Amino acid sequence: MSDTILVTGASGHLGGGIIRHLLDDEGVAPGRIIAVTRDVGKLTDFSDRGVSVRAGDFRDGDGLARAFAGADKVLVISGADIGQRLAQHEAAIKAAVAAGAKRIAYTSMPNPEPGNAVVFAPEHFGTEQAIKATGLPYTIFRNGWYQENLLMSLPQALSSGKWYSAAGQGRVAHAARDDMAAAIAAALASNEGESTTYTLTGPEALTTDEIAARAASTLGKPIEVIHVSDEQLAQGMKAAGVPAEYVPMLVSFDTNTRNGGIDIVTGDLETLSGRKPRPLEDFLTANRAALLG
Repeated sequence: MSDTILVTGASGHLGGGIIRHLLDDEGVAPGRIIAVTRDVGKLTDFSDRGVSVRAGDFRDGDGLARAFAGADKVLVISGADIGQRLAQHEAAIKAAVAAGAKRIAYTSMPNPEPGNAVVFAPEHFGTEQAIKATGLPYTIFRNGWYQENLLMSLPQALSSGKWYSAAGQGRVAHAARDDMAAAIAAALASNEGESTTYTLTGPEALTTDEIAARAASTLGKPIEVIHVSDEQLAQGMKAAGVPAEYVPMLVSFDTNTRNGGIDIVTGDLETLSGRKPRPLEDFLTANRAALLG
């Protein structure tokens, strides 16, 4: 196969990881990879290896059309501008179609259909629908929560000994971001046929209490989980100095977890990458310094 693979968001953790796995694990020739980012100066490591590096911005449709030229497979990694992402993703999809892409791929989230409590779920669902409306074959990667997301909450919990959560007994199967990158790279490098949706998760779904117990056991510091309401969690975040614009989004994660919206466990990650997902304990050990401060 000689399809050209284009990856947006190539300077980000996920995009960069996917390109590294394409090169190092999947044996994709550098000349078959197009890395698109807002700031090409951040991708000299890839350009030095022979990857085609191009400037592209989801907010600039005409620029995207030029950046996507010659791409057979286009991976649209979801953008960071919450509230504006659907329009931006639609611009990327339009550019992929205009470039003559044979397949469009996208990084979505589990269960983004209406009813999901996460504030940005409609943007993911809308993007999936826009991709399907093109009539092109597609690959949708519904990425679960990263283990790295725990770096937002666990350090404070370990420091204070208290973890305030509105997730109740809801479960999350966190997975390492690099494991997801490896799985996505493997799918992009394969001879994909029919349209497919994968849900990428870790190997087991755990409650906040179970995550706290494992963190305490691995790191040697006890954590008491204090279960609160959404309103109490929001008030606590504001009191702690979390910017007001981020509070509804962060609370919605717990609401969705409590509602069972992200308790999925699949084998898709291992099936695609051929490797066992990293256990939570390995993440905790590897990030001991960052978690304990």
